[in-house]
Amino acid sequence: MITRRTALLGAAVAALVATAPALAAEDLTMPGPLMVVHEGDYVEVTLVNPETNTMPHNIDFHAATGGLGGGALTHVNPGEQVVLRWKATRTGTFVYHCAPDGMIPWHVVSGMHGTVMVLPRDGLKNREGKPLRYDRLYYIGENDLYVPKDANGKYKSYETPGEAFADTTEVMRKLIPTHVVFNGKVGALTGKNAMTAKVGETVMIVHSQANRDTRPHLIGGHGDYVWETGKFINPPQKDLETWFIRGGSAGAALYTFRQPGIYAYVNHNLIEAVELGASAHFKVEGEWNNDLMKQVKPPGPIPPGKSSAADPAVQTR
Repeated sequence: MITRRTALLGAAVAALVATAPALAAEDLTMPGPLMVVHEGDYVEVTLVNPETNTMPHNIDFHAATGGLGGGALTHVNPGEQVVLRWKATRTGTFVYHCAPDGMIPWHVVSGMHGTVMVLPRDGLKNREGKPLRYDRLYYIGENDLYVPKDANGKYKSYETPGEAFADTTEVMRKLIPTHVVFNGKVGALTGKNAMTAKVGETVMIVHSQANRDTRPHLIGGHGDYVWETGKFINPPQKDLETWFIRGGSAGAALYTFRQPGIYAYVNHNLIEAVELGASAHFKVEGEWNNDLMKQVKPPGPIPPGKSSAADPAVQTR
């Protein structure tokens, strides 16, 4: 089977480097799409670099074999396009990203990356070899951004992306991001944009980070089955509270929701989650299960003569 995709790198994404307000744009293509294929498929990609662009681009597929992941065979200047075909021989979730000579970090942190998921022909399995299924799949591409500021602490803007290169590189080299976001911007997956599910449904979460390590955590839930390294040939870990996604990789997790409500899904470097934007929401519908959790007493005044330290914090039966 041949799966064909057309990738347009450097058009909408490059605008982010040019001006900080692009963080709020509605048409951002950060990250690139999740491509889903099966083991043994041929993936044919057409990479288009519009003539309105000013920089070269290419694609390094971590799932591919040879030619710098395709990067050596996909170099296109503005006004050019190229077609690459590669065979998906390994199962799992894999990052792909732009990797032109001399500009790789800049292009990656500008959002030019995505994920390929190669599914096993015989389906996902647990450690015992039993099938694992999911009802919904959500892709979360995490990105660290390094937006230059002027002497007054305001984000700078530039006429072209190229003019931002020196200033952005200076910020990048300090290794302190100005933003850490999911799917292109702060709030991309919260509020009205929250991911949805129902009690009893199993959700697969594919999480990528092309540059830095991250630690996904579902507040109020768990990772029932987790492929931290994203490779389905390895048995998944069970019942994780937080999992570790190495920079330059993508992982996958399954969770069956057992309670309704709003769940926060965060990078558990909480500074990056709360202060820099690396958080998302799941909105789950269904009936509450008091056996799993119940508020025994609502908040109220501490009774006279007692302190909060006098009573056991936890009671078991």
